[in-house]
Amino acid sequence: MANIVCSNVDKQYGAVNVIRDFNLDVADHEFIVFLGPSGCGKSTLLRMIAGLEDISGGKVMIGGKTVNDLPPRDRGVAMVFQNYALYPHMTIYDNIAFGLKRMKVPKPEIDQRIRAVAATLGLDPYLQRKPTELSGGQQQRVAIARAMIKTPRVFLFDEPLSNLDAKLRNHMRVEIARLHQKLKTTTIYVTHDQLEAMTLADRIVLMKGGAIEQVGTPAEIYDRPRTLFVAGFIGTPNMNFIDVSAEKVEDGWALRSAGVDFRVSSKRFALAPGQKVVLGFRPADLQKQEPSAARTNVLAGMADLVEFHGNDALVTFVFAGCEIGALVKASGCPKPGDPVSFAVDEDSIHLFDQATGLSLLKM
Repeated sequence: MANIVCSNVDKQYGAVNVIRDFNLDVADHEFIVFLGPSGCGKSTLLRMIAGLEDISGGKVMIGGKTVNDLPPRDRGVAMVFQNYALYPHMTIYDNIAFGLKRMKVPKPEIDQRIRAVAATLGLDPYLQRKPTELSGGQQQRVAIARAMIKTPRVFLFDEPLSNLDAKLRNHMRVEIARLHQKLKTTTIYVTHDQLEAMTLADRIVLMKGGAIEQVGTPAEIYDRPRTLFVAGFIGTPNMNFIDVSAEKVEDGWALRSAGVDFRVSSKRFALAPGQKVVLGFRPADLQKQEPSAARTNVLAGMADLVEFHGNDALVTFVFAGCEIGALVKASGCPKPGDPVSFAVDEDSIHLFDQATGLSLLKM
C-alpha cells in the first residue's frame, strides 16, 4: 500500500511561512495534481514529501509510516524533475541504470529491468546514445524510465513538461496518462498548467498562498468552484465576472448594477438583500440570440475583438463597463463592430460574495 497522508504540514523559511497547515489524504494508486500559480508552494510541498526539503511542522506518512526524518532513498519514492537531470557524459542505458548500480543490484537484473522499462517507453533504439543526441521529449522519457526502474511506491513529478513545446507537451501528457493506467502507482504531479491538471488528475489540489483553496475531481472544480479564485483560475477562456447587488423579488433574486438585470432562483443561491455579489459565467455558456427587447439574463454590445481558435472563436465585447468573452462557432461569427447579443441560462451562473470570495451556491 502506498497511500500518502499530510497532517498539519508547515514549511517556514525564517519568519516566512510558505506552507500553512496543509492536510491531504492521497489514496493508494490515486493520481493527484497540485495546481496553482507560481509561488503558491506546490513544488515545495512535493519536495517535502520526497525528502528534499525539511518539514517545519506536521507529519508526512507514506504507506502508514511517518517519513519526516527518513532520507529520500528510504521513502520508496521516485521523482521526475523539470530539467530532466540526466548525466550528459553517460549513455541512456547508464543513465537509467545509475540508481540501481548505486543500490548494488546484480548486473543481469539491471539489464533485464532496463530492457523492460525501455520497451514500455519506446527507448530501445536510444539506449547507446548520449542525452544530447535526443529530443526534449525523448530525454523526458529517459527521466521517467530512470524513476520507473526503481519500482517506487510513489511517483512524484515536478512540472515535467514545462520545457517542451506545445505539441510535445500534448504527446507526453498522453504518455504519462497511459503509463499511470498501466502501472497504477500512487502519483503526485505538480503543474501550473490547468490543461495538464484537468486531463491527468483523479483529483486536483488547487493551491494559493501555501494553502489549499479547493480539492476535487476536475469536473467538481470546474462545475462548482468554491471561491472566486478557483473560478477565475480554472477554465480557458477565463470566466467572465460582473459586480452586482442582490435584490429580493417575488420569484427569487434580481442581480443588478448599471445596465445589468439578471434573475436567479432562491433555491440555488443563499443571498441577502443588498448583498454585494460577483456574478460569473463561462464564455462557452453564452448563447447567441437575436437582439430583442428582453433584457433579463441578456448581454448585448458591439464586438470589439474576435480571436480565431479553430472550430471556435472568442468574441470580446463591452457590457456594463466590463469586457465580456463569448465562445461561439467560428463559422458565421461576428466581425469587429457588429452588434452582438447573448443570453445566459440560470444554471450556468455562478455567484460569489464580494467580501469573502466564497461561492453562494447552496450545497
